[in-house]
Amino acid sequence: MCLFCKIAKKEIASNIILEDEEFIAFHDINPKAPVHILAIPKQHVDSFDEADSLLMGKISKFIQNVASEVKIQKSGYRVITNIGENGGQEVKHLHFHVLGGAKLKWDHFSDADPQGHF
Repeated sequence: MCLFCKIAKKEIASNIILEDEEFIAFHDINPKAPVHILAIPKQHVDSFDEADSLLMGKISKFIQNVASEVKIQKSGYRVITNIGENGGQEVKHLHFHVLGGAKLKWDHFSDADPQGHF
C-alpha cells in the first residue's frame, strides 16, 4: 500500500485540512509556500494519466473548497500535479499541490535541461 493510501486510511497521521467521502487534503510535510496543501483521492489512482474525467471534475471542486477553507481563494493560489519521473512525481498516487499565501515565483524550471527535447 502506498504512502498516500495509508494517509487516506488514517494509518499514518497527517494534518488534515478538509475531508469528504472521496478526497482528503492535508499539509505537505515539506512546504514550498506559506500554504502548501496536498489534495488526493482516497481511492488509489497512480497519476493524472490514469484519472478519468468524472474524478477530475470532483477533485477540482474539492480543491476549490480547500482553497476556500485555508483562505487563499480570493488572494490566489497555484495547483500543480506531477506526472512520472521526469515530471517530478515522487509518490505514485494522484495528488495535487495547492500552494498560496504569498506572491508565488515561477523558478521551478531553473534546473531543467531543454537541450534536444524540442
